[in-house]
Formats: sequence, structure tokens, C-alpha cells
Amino acid sequence: MSQHREPVTALGAPAAIGPYSHAVRCGGLLFCSGQIPLDPESGELVGTTPAEQTRRCLENLAAVCSAAGASLHDAVRVSVYLTDMGAFADVNEAYAEYFEAGPPARVAIGVAALPRGAQVEIDAVVALPD
Repeated sequence: MSQHREPVTALGAPAAIGPYSHAVRCGGLLFCSGQIPLDPESGELVGTTPAEQTRRCLENLAAVCSAAGASLHDAVRVSVYLTDMGAFADVNEAYAEYFEAGPPARVAIGVAALPRGAQVEIDAVVALPD
């Protein structure tokens, strides 16, 4: 395995549903794979609204960050994928609960579909603490 990149597995996050790592540490950054709103214990989709699913996605991302010695507040860039851009305001409200001050740069992208029928998927690039 290359020494300039290190895969990260987070025990508190749902198991990957494909051939990917929860995240990869490279230099001072952590590149987190997209998280859909899966319960870490059951692996089942949770939340019936985009806002509820946003919260679960961010909780899963927080577990991935923690496994690498960082926190969600260290995020520098977040991508939010939505199957319904009409839910943008509700997603923003839930998202803001996790980033009250100094939120990361962000992009929101409307998509046709997401894995397992999720309404929301979120990934992040995180600056690792020194």
C-alpha cells in the first residue's frame, strides 16, 4: 500500500455498501466518501424526510471524521446531493444545526437517484488536526 495515502475505516459508521473506504487520509486532508442515511447498527435506511436524512448523513460523517482523529467541524468542503431540490430549505435548516459558526464551503447538487432510495447523500473533505 502506498504510504502517501491511508484508508480509514470507521467502526461507528455504516459499513460501506460498495468497494470503497469510508475515507482516505492523504497529507493533511481526509477525503470522506459519501454517506447516505443508513443506521450504523442495522444498515437500514432511516429518516422519511430530507431533513431527517440530512441529520443521519452528518452523524455518519462525524463518525468517519472521529475515526481519523478529526471532527465534522474540521470540514473544509462539503457536497450535498439531493433527489429533490425542492427540499433545499429543509436540508439547509438541518445542516445548519451541525455548522452553527464558520461552516465549510459547500455545493448542493440535484441528482436523479441515490443508492438504496436515499433522498440525501453527503460527502466531505476535512482538514486533519496537527
